[in-house]
Amino acid sequence: MDAFYASVELLRYPELRGLPVVIGGRSIHQPETMDDGSRRFARLRDYVGRGVITTSTYEARALGVFSGMGVMKAAKLAPDAILLPVDFDAYRRYSRLFKAAVAAVAPQIEDRGIDEIYIDLSDMPDETLALAQNIKQAVKHATGLSCSIGVSPNKLLSKICSDLEKPDGLTLLEHDDIPLRIWPLSVRKINGIGPRAGEKLAALGIATIGDLARAEPELLQAHFGRSYAEWLGQAARGIDERPVVTYSEPKSISRETTFERDLHPQRDRATLSEVFTGLCTRLAGDLQRKGYRGRTIGIKLRFEDFHTVTRDLTLPDPTADPVVIRRAAGECLRRIPLEQKLRLLGVRASALSSSGSSLAAREPSQAELPLTNCANEHDAASGSTG
Repeated sequence: MDAFYASVELLRYPELRGLPVVIGGRSIHQPETMDDGSRRFARLRDYVGRGVITTSTYEARALGVFSGMGVMKAAKLAPDAILLPVDFDAYRRYSRLFKAAVAAVAPQIEDRGIDEIYIDLSDMPDETLALAQNIKQAVKHATGLSCSIGVSPNKLLSKICSDLEKPDGLTLLEHDDIPLRIWPLSVRKINGIGPRAGEKLAALGIATIGDLARAEPELLQAHFGRSYAEWLGQAARGIDERPVVTYSEPKSISRETTFERDLHPQRDRATLSEVFTGLCTRLAGDLQRKGYRGRTIGIKLRFEDFHTVTRDLTLPDPTADPVVIRRAAGECLRRIPLEQKLRLLGVRASALSSSGSSLAAREPSQAELPLTNCANEHDAASGSTG
C-alpha cells in the first residue's frame, strides 16, 4: 500500500492532498473544526516532545521527513508540514479491507504486516498484467486507496519491484530483465541488507546490486561469513526459493508504549500503574481476538539512559485473562530494581497456543491487583538483564 497511514488520513481530510503531511506524535494534535466548518491542523513547528514519525506523505518525504525520525528533528526540516495523530483502529480496518479485496481475486496470500502482502499467482489462469491490474482495481474500489505491485518470479524481486514505481505503480520483471533493471540499483534495495551491511559493502567498493553480483565469493566470505555471503551472492543474481507462506503461527504478541516524558517510579506511580494495567488489558484483548493464549508473560522496560531490561515468567497454564496477565507481569516487574526514570514500558505474551474458547476481556480492579509494582523499588530482586 502507498504511504498507507497517510493515505488513510487523506481520505478523511481530502483538503490535505498535495501537502506535506506527517503522522505521529501525541494524540492531542487532533484537527480543530472552526465555526465556518473548515479545519485547523497542527504543524510540525508546534510540536514539543520526543514522539517518532510513523509515516509521511510523499510530499513530506521530498523534504527529508521519513518514518522512524524524531518529530522534533522532522520539525527542523519541514516546520510547516501538517501533523496528524496516529489512528491504528482506522489503519487496521483499511488493512482488512484491502486484503479481503485481493483475496477475492487471488487467494494465495502471505500476510507481511498491516500494509504489505505477497501473492502467489502461479496457478492463476489469467494473463499476468490483466490480473495485476484487476488486483489494483479491486483494492481501489474497496478502500479508495492506491497500491503498488511488483510481479516477478520470486518474493525477493517482487519486493524490490513494488518500490520502483511508487505511488500507484505496477512493475513486471522477468529474470532476463535483472541486469538492466535491478543491477543498477543500490544494494540497500535488497530486503535483508541493512545499514551496517551496506556500509561494509561500500567500504569494499560494492555500491550497486550489479557490483555485488560480480563480487568474488571469497571476498564476501572474508567479510561476512559463509552463510550470509552465499545469500548476498544469490540475492544479487535474483535467486530466491522461498515459497509464499499462506499461514504461520505468531511466536509472540506484545503491547508497548514510549512515554512523552520520562516517568519516575515513585512520583509518577499512579500514571505508570494505569498504563501498565492498560497494556495488560489490551494484550489480553489482542490474544482473545486472534484466538491465542500465552503461557509465558514478559515485560520490557527502557530507562532514561536507554538501558533496556526484560523479564519473563512462565505460567502453569496458558492464559488470555487480563487479570492473570497483569499479575504475572507484576511479578516480573518486582524482579527489576526501579532506580531510574522510565521512557518505555511493554508487556508480551509468548509460548502461544490456540485458544479453544474466548475469554471476556475486563479491566483488572485495584482490589484484584494492587497497583504498587511500578513504584516499589525496595521489593525488587536482582536478576539478569535481557
